[in-house]
Amino acid sequence: MELSASDRLLLAALADGLPLLPRPFAALGEKVGITEAEVIERLRALREAGVINRFGLIVRHAELGYAANAMVVLDVADRDLERAGQSLAREAEIALCYARPRRLPLWSYNLFCMVFGRERAQTLGRIEAILARCGLVQVPHAILFSRRPFVQRAARYAAHARQVPEAER
Repeated sequence: MELSASDRLLLAALADGLPLLPRPFAALGEKVGITEAEVIERLRALREAGVINRFGLIVRHAELGYAANAMVVLDVADRDLERAGQSLAREAEIALCYARPRRLPLWSYNLFCMVFGRERAQTLGRIEAILARCGLVQVPHAILFSRRPFVQRAARYAAHARQVPEAER
């Protein structure tokens, strides 16, 4: 897909996320000089073309008091991977759940899920209960607690956004 100047500015403006306003697409359009309807249509087209993979929410857990966050890594038999992943993903307390290839001989884990908690003991209790409900207690696993939060950001497509001159739209 050929990106217009307007598309590039829209992507750059979107990199900081949608503004927390009643009409975020209108605010985004104002920032780059196009209408709310044009923003929505362009984002739809960019999504359909695969330029934008998805819209997601980034929550700053530490700021909300969630400091005992753990990645649970499991070594699930390949034949059971899809079932185990779906079972974990249905759990309300699982924030992320995804499969990755093993990196043998150093890393045998192939299923990853994230659990957020305010206190370490609480998080461990949640994990134990989740693994029990999903029938995964006996599966080799490790619980890796976060040492510090990392800043999550959206993809960056350009340094900054400016209004698009009428002739370039």
